Parts: sequence; C-alpha cells; structure tokens
Amino acid sequence: MARHGAGRNWYGKLVGAALGVTLLATGASVWAAQAGPANDAPPQASRPATPSQVVKPVSAVIAHASEAGARGVNITIDDGPDPVWTPQVLDVLEEYGVKATFCMVGTQAQAHPDLVKKVVAAGHRLCNHSVSHDTTMDKASEAYQKQQILDAERMITKASGGVRPVYYRAPGGAFTPYSRKLAASRGMRPLGWNVDTKDFERPGADAIVATVERELPNGPTLLFHDAGGDRAQTVQALRRILPRLKEQGYTCGYPVR
Repeated sequence: MARHGAGRNWYGKLVGAALGVTLLATGASVWAAQAGPANDAPPQASRPATPSQVVKPVSAVIAHASEAGARGVNITIDDGPDPVWTPQVLDVLEEYGVKATFCMVGTQAQAHPDLVKKVVAAGHRLCNHSVSHDTTMDKASEAYQKQQILDAERMITKASGGVRPVYYRAPGGAFTPYSRKLAASRGMRPLGWNVDTKDFERPGADAIVATVERELPNGPTLLFHDAGGDRAQTVQALRRILPRLKEQGYTCGYPVR
C-alpha cells in the first residue's frame, strides 16, 4: 500500500487555533451525550444502548479484503464530504446500486453534516480519516495521533446524527502501531487500499479507469476521492468503472471488519 498524497496537509492549515476551542466544545458535548446521565440522575438501566453508543473492539490489522468474498470489490471515497462532488458521487453509486465506504475528514464532516447524514441514509459506511488530513501523523506524538483520531470520531458521529465510523484510514497511509490499536479499541478497523487510482492528481478519466483495470488483481479495495479539488474525472471514471465491474462478475461491498 503506497502512501498517497504525501505531504498534503491541506485541511490542517485551515484549522488554526479556533479549531482547538471548537473541538474541545464539540468533544465535551458529544462525550457527555455518550456518557449517559450524571451520578445523581435517575437510573436508566432498563433503557437499551443505541448502536452508536456500543463500542466493540475490532482487529487492529489493516483491512484490505471484502465482506463480499473472493469476487468482492470495496469502493472507498476519501477526503469529503464536499458540497459539490459528494452529491455527484452519491448519484452515481445510487444509479448502479453500489454501496461504498466514505472516509471523512473531521472538519469536513463538521462543516457539512447534511451530507454526512445523506451518505448514511443511502446505506453507505463511514470511515474516520482524521481531523485535518495530516499525512505526517506517523511522525507525530501519540498524544497528537489520539487527538486526530478521537476528535474526528466525535465530529463525524455528531454530524451523522449518532452513527459512528466503523473504519479508520490514516491520511496518506500514515498508520502507526499506536494509531491502529487506538482506532481498533474504538471499533474502527484500520483500512488500507490495494488500488490507488491516482484520481487526486487528475490524470484524466481514461487513466483512472485504466489504473483500476490494471491493478485490480492486486486486491479488492479501490481508493477514490470526493474532495480536495475538482473531482469531475472521478465521477466520470466511476460511471464507467461500476458497470464494468458488474459485467465482470464483481460485487461491490464493504471492507471486512
């Protein structure tokens, strides 16, 4: 799994000092909501926990395989949500009856909660892609990694209306043993990729399609983007790739957990 977009920390530069205050406020409110009533509140033992409140640890091994089996393909969409491109990606996925995994940046989810909810309503899965898409996270302290992962988890969960991300994809593949273990302890399976479509570089829809056809034998998890710039080529490529996969006997599903 090669690192994609190395050195891109284009979201991090937008965060600034104000984000720290926002994250503290957001984190406090979400954690308070998840923690349940105060000690002096009436007991609610008979009230079952909602799915978003139940956290079950998962494997810390980076996932690549598909739940759909040997002929399964995982469509993964990174860096959004984006108000221009995410709706177009969703439309293409709906047109071909495909479910995907959306790896969302915390600040983007916080800015566009309507889109996060739309992704969830369409039956797609959520993935934590850190707060600020810092591709140098693996060089940073464990405290910083923890902040990037857990704060993004809270931001995405709040934006979705309570649906938690079930995967964690490190920006640029900058995983560490610590970050993988931490994410897994929060029920987020570390998620890799097998086919980097290079759509972020905008090589043209033909090149994106050719990359998928050439590299799909390497494994089932495909990497696309719905934010970070003009994603028209990604939309065009998906419109061509998805029916071809079906014609070739593939089933688009979710990564293993």
